[in-house]
Amino acid sequence: MAKGFSRPTGGAGGGMMQQIQRLQQQLEEAQAKLAEETVVGTTGGGAVKVVMSGDQKCRSVEISSELLRESDLEMLQDLILSAVNLALEKSRALASERLGPLTGGLPF
Repeated sequence: MAKGFSRPTGGAGGGMMQQIQRLQQQLEEAQAKLAEETVVGTTGGGAVKVVMSGDQKCRSVEISSELLRESDLEMLQDLILSAVNLALEKSRALASERLGPLTGGLPF
């Protein structure tokens, strides 16, 4: 055996497994809570609103009836795309904020 190296004795390895299992449980709980939280991305002064969950699932898209009367198709598509991307960005930031302390910076 290498000098200065000592083998774990008894249940030392079991303690590490318990810590890993506890961390896994905390991650699962945090992810479940995250799926219940929502963020909102709006564009066009609130004319388009996208609600996204913390686990990046689109919950709803709302489009102002006035926007439908006044706008052209291309502008509407751009506003929807921008609102979806904004909501995704916010959702990812929320996930990073909630899971970051548990993962220690690991990419999830």
